[in-house]
Amino acid sequence: MTNPSYATTLSQAGNAPFWRGLKLSDHLYALFILAVAGVVFQRYHAAMDVYEHAILAGSALSLVALGWFWKPVRLFFPLAGLLALGAVALYGDDLGRGQTAFWLKYVLASQSAAMWMCVLFFLATAIYWVGLLRRSNTADAIASGLTWAAAGAAVVWFFVRWYEGYLIGPDVGHVPVSNLYEVFIMFCFITAMMYLYYEQRFATRRMGAFVLLIISAAVGFILWYTFDRQAHEIQPLIPALQSWWMKIHVPANFVGYGAFAIAAMLGVAQLLAARGILKSHLPSYDILGEVMYKAIAVGFLFFTIATILGAMWAADAWGGYWSWDPKETWALIVWLNYAAWLHVRLVKGWRGDILAWWSVVGLLVTTFAFLGVNMFLSGLHSYGTL
Repeated sequence: MTNPSYATTLSQAGNAPFWRGLKLSDHLYALFILAVAGVVFQRYHAAMDVYEHAILAGSALSLVALGWFWKPVRLFFPLAGLLALGAVALYGDDLGRGQTAFWLKYVLASQSAAMWMCVLFFLATAIYWVGLLRRSNTADAIASGLTWAAAGAAVVWFFVRWYEGYLIGPDVGHVPVSNLYEVFIMFCFITAMMYLYYEQRFATRRMGAFVLLIISAAVGFILWYTFDRQAHEIQPLIPALQSWWMKIHVPANFVGYGAFAIAAMLGVAQLLAARGILKSHLPSYDILGEVMYKAIAVGFLFFTIATILGAMWAADAWGGYWSWDPKETWALIVWLNYAAWLHVRLVKGWRGDILAWWSVVGLLVTTFAFLGVNMFLSGLHSYGTL
């Protein structure tokens, strides 16, 4: 029987305003983030357009909210941000210092940070597998730390590349979400951060071996695209992408892609566990299924937002919300696929292998919608070709 006084306390806590539960450390963290955003605005606002001002403000408020919700990012984002600001300070107004200043050339220039990110993700993947196969908590902890470090390198890359673009020229600088090289790094970062949240939320690091495989595959693409196509070179935006819609549509899309990728890899793990392969090494079958469901739910929400934003961008650019362009058509297919997945789980009560298989196939559909359409079909989105 529930203790009446305890139940009353819970009821009162549930009815209390959110801000009443904040502690001094919460307020200090918020003040720090807002102060850093203020310094960034004061120093670089002249090089940013009004939409980038809004992105800076929105990012600061989002970081405050995220830090209140998920405590580890309170240290992660300030440290990564300070490293990025350090790189900006080392550059000054001279892009050429990227080849002469030691810390820029080997660590903090955008391309250096990207290469560190790639190495750290590869190492994390290997050590997660060591931890999984040997049931080593130490290896798991090291792999988790390497994943945090790789995500931090991606944050440094993002802000430093943004600044480097403006050093090249005001008409060249842009938020780095405009081509496959840039968005694949964004995919690695978003997928890693979402996984790290679920890792803490469910108190298990044994999912990392599978999730990091998909990130390592993306890293392999980044390396190929960098060295074979020189895709890391900063280029001016093509006219079709010179829109503030890009700055919100693309990140929302990649939250969806990252979540769907996590779900698919956990689906693979669940299918293996169901057949007795690594069953004693992995989290329980039900935990894998629960994380898969939560990832798809979050991904579906953000993919829906991205699709709506994309329709609004299309109306602004081409005069109509929907034109059945191949990219739009396949985005609708992806949306319907995951809408159906959530429907059968929530309404019909489906569980088990069928949803795991569905999540794996869903990632294949999503991959074709993202890359395959650009490679094999033509349309209004053909500027995204390889």
